Amino acid sequence: MSNIVEIKQLNKSFGEHHVLKDIDLQVKTGEVVVIIGASGSGKSTLIRCINGLEEYNTGTLVVDGHGLEPHGGSQKALNTIRKEVGMVFQQFNLFPHLSVRRNIMLAPMKVKGMSQAQASDSAERLLERVGIGNQADKYPNQLSGGQQQRVAIARALAMEPRLMLFDEPTSALDPEMVGEVLDVMRELAREGMTMMVVTHEMGFAREVADRVIYIHEGRIVEEGAPDQVFDTPQNERTQAFLSRVLSH
Repeated sequence: MSNIVEIKQLNKSFGEHHVLKDIDLQVKTGEVVVIIGASGSGKSTLIRCINGLEEYNTGTLVVDGHGLEPHGGSQKALNTIRKEVGMVFQQFNLFPHLSVRRNIMLAPMKVKGMSQAQASDSAERLLERVGIGNQADKYPNQLSGGQQQRVAIARALAMEPRLMLFDEPTSALDPEMVGEVLDVMRELAREGMTMMVVTHEMGFAREVADRVIYIHEGRIVEEGAPDQVFDTPQNERTQAFLSRVLSH
């Protein structure tokens, strides 16, 4: 199984603040990697580097065979990666003046040259896939937070990505809406979608991940199968973090 993401000695700073420190990471096609760690540890910055939303400073970063250079580099490589990598954020980032259907249709029409009819059919299929097929003609403000996040997932899937990145997709949701979004992500994992997920949902991580990565102060300090990381963590920092989050 080939690697879809290859990162070597990646470093990222914001001014004087060294956020990512010598990150080495490979993700195989079809693998579900869950990234955990305290707020401010660099988790979100890492996955934002992978689709070029953040420029890194040193190291190498290759996504689906396309190298992203430090400090931005080739716009062509960046555009290619963004076509092949879907991203779902904490906030839904939907266009409030467009219907749910139009939100999903927009990128395939503009970026992939899909016809309006094709894009509309695709949007309907994807909304069914995420369990809200009856919401196509509503506007984002008419939906619950969980429904809006499922629209955001459908919008990312509309580009037929080879890799999906999730940046704490449930953190802005009311507790009763978290499950419906995680259910969609579970189904994507079962279908074989390659996923990198930053989350505080430890039960989800244990259930769905092929591999769990713990980041502390910008470094990967532990990684392994979920049972190994959660049940017998080797690093004392991992142990301290899990003792805090699993006791609540």
